[in-house]
Amino acid sequence: MCPTGNSLGFIFCVIFFPRLQEVNSMINKRLKDVLFTDQWSEVCMERLSPFGYVTSERMQGLILLVFAKYFHLPFIRGVQTETTRTGLGGYWGNKGGISARMTVFGHSVCFLNCHLPAHIENHEDRMYDFESILQQQQFEGPAATGVLDHDLVFWFGDLNFRIEKMDIQAVKSAIENNKYSMLWEKDQVKKRGVLLEGFQEGPLKFPPTYKFDVGTNTYDTSGKKRTPAWTDRILWRLRRVSASGLTNGIKVTQHFYRSHMEYLVSDHKPVSSIFTLEFPYRVDIPLVTLIVEDEWKDYEEAKVIFKLMPNYSRSAWDWIGLYKVGFKHHKDYVGYMWARQEGRHVGFSSWRIFLNNMSTIVGVTEPFQVIITHCFYLWANKKEENCIVLIGF
Repeated sequence: MCPTGNSLGFIFCVIFFPRLQEVNSMINKRLKDVLFTDQWSEVCMERLSPFGYVTSERMQGLILLVFAKYFHLPFIRGVQTETTRTGLGGYWGNKGGISARMTVFGHSVCFLNCHLPAHIENHEDRMYDFESILQQQQFEGPAATGVLDHDLVFWFGDLNFRIEKMDIQAVKSAIENNKYSMLWEKDQVKKRGVLLEGFQEGPLKFPPTYKFDVGTNTYDTSGKKRTPAWTDRILWRLRRVSASGLTNGIKVTQHFYRSHMEYLVSDHKPVSSIFTLEFPYRVDIPLVTLIVEDEWKDYEEAKVIFKLMPNYSRSAWDWIGLYKVGFKHHKDYVGYMWARQEGRHVGFSSWRIFLNNMSTIVGVTEPFQVIITHCFYLWANKKEENCIVLIGF
């Protein structure tokens, strides 16, 4: 997110939500994932560590991770996730949907990653599964209970929509001649029913992303010879009027929508998009303000003062954590302590590391330096570290 330069709004331009489908979901892989983090999530955590981790959800082969710049984390609240299995009559998670919802500067946003039924003749099954996902995914709280109740919804994944009423040779000829608009007119997304009303999609100016011979840019040459299709999609739905009857004022700008032909490890080509989201301020003050010295040169300076907003509801589980800049996960803290009394100095001179369960970050400091030899045992023999402090509950 980047500030607009005035008090009227914020531009939400660097929230990342990597989504994956058809990650290995065999029985042995699922048992392994109970004990270990999946490799795809580890890679995303590593690459996106300069940004703050918000939440993640996995259902067998579907993965959804959400990141944002760390100084926007206090304005991302009410984070919840849901999963819906639709494979094998609802018992298997190779198909279905996973979602992450939250409020961003007071506006409700939901990210929905789906893997819907395959094959051209199963369009009605796709829409039935999508409707089932929407009905089953219900959230707590007054802001939005269902997916479509949110001010803004991003719907993406292997949606498996196909190109109708054209044979494979006609489709390939159109691709070779860059006549993508002609193919788009025959796309099943154009058969907009009630469920698809209100969803938008950028123009498809790239070749269909399915199906390729693995390791090549050649469309399927197997005996099945699947007709090329844009199965991998990114759509969004902006609710112009909120539940209160007021215009929400959110602006969505799509900067690009593209496929990545250079990736050869799958029979699909991944797609990506970058959006700028402008949110008029509803929430622009953190619930908790944290004050620290610019540098911690000795143990006496290793302290933080916190002050609460009047509308902040205290909890016995409130805590303050110390993180190195570039932390990958909310469990990636150096130390923490319970936040018992507002306004007091909380020292970090020596703390053991404990497990915790963080649901919301309500305050964050600017980066500062720790220049204390042997300050924390995890940093033994290091003289300088850039750090931030987060408070969560």
